[in-house]
Amino acid sequence: MAWYHAMAKWYWKVRKPLTLGVRLIVDDEQKGVLLIRHTYVSGWYLPGGGVEKGETFWNAARRELREECGLTVTKLKLCHLYYSEREGKRDHIALFHASAARSEAGGADGNEVREMRYFLWDQLPADMTPSTRKRLEEFRAGSFQEERW
Repeated sequence: MAWYHAMAKWYWKVRKPLTLGVRLIVDDEQKGVLLIRHTYVSGWYLPGGGVEKGETFWNAARRELREECGLTVTKLKLCHLYYSEREGKRDHIALFHASAARSEAGGADGNEVREMRYFLWDQLPADMTPSTRKRLEEFRAGSFQEERW
């Protein structure tokens, strides 16, 4: 999977496609906030991924959470919209807050997600990506000021 991600990044730098993506802040009062480690990049991330053709941002968020983490949610709230050119593509990202997540039969996709864990808010891992850390800070402050991911 790591080789595919490297090839995709090269393609994005050449073609600069317009992409749509979603990320989710899934928090639980007792467990904390859910973060994942991918199999193809290092660091802790918020769950999420791309919006497929014909799919809404909300449906993509539900699908990505189900595929990556084996979770379903009943409540999704749009927090903010962002723009990023970080990987060479023109990426528009919708950030959602998901509550009332419950496990689904079958679990997470082991091909894409190496590890998923809930972290207490005062015990977040040091190796989160800078964007993940910033989004969580904005969420905790209840103020989304940035426009760039």
